[in-house]
Amino acid sequence: MAKFFSSRDKKSIVEAITRAELKTSGEIRVHVETYCPSSSLDRAIFVFNQLKMYKTRDRNSVLIYLASESKKFSILGDTGINAVVSEGFWLTVKEIMKESFVTGRYVEGICAAVEEIGENLARYFPCEPGDVNELPNDISFGA
Repeated sequence: MAKFFSSRDKKSIVEAITRAELKTSGEIRVHVETYCPSSSLDRAIFVFNQLKMYKTRDRNSVLIYLASESKKFSILGDTGINAVVSEGFWLTVKEIMKESFVTGRYVEGICAAVEEIGENLARYFPCEPGDVNELPNDISFGA
């Protein structure tokens, strides 16, 4: 599954996450796997918990989940971020990704979503002096 993205693609996504997180105490992760055995949201919840993304001080982490062969994806925010973003925020981010995915531009779609999420996280959870990166910025891969 790690072959879904080239080394250059992975680097672009990790750099987008790193740039976004320079503005916020929030955490963003991307998880990619081949098949989604259930609904994309159910699977995102499972992966979110498996990656222990709930273990951030402000419960302000976000998972972008993508199942390449199943052509499914989801975005899942923790309770802290869900308490403050507007009701349609996740739908807006999903549409940003969908527009790129339809034309096969997965990296661009993920990076644009990361940027949008980072801007919103920065609004509600600005980066503070001494901020610690609580979760890895690398892409995680499943089966």
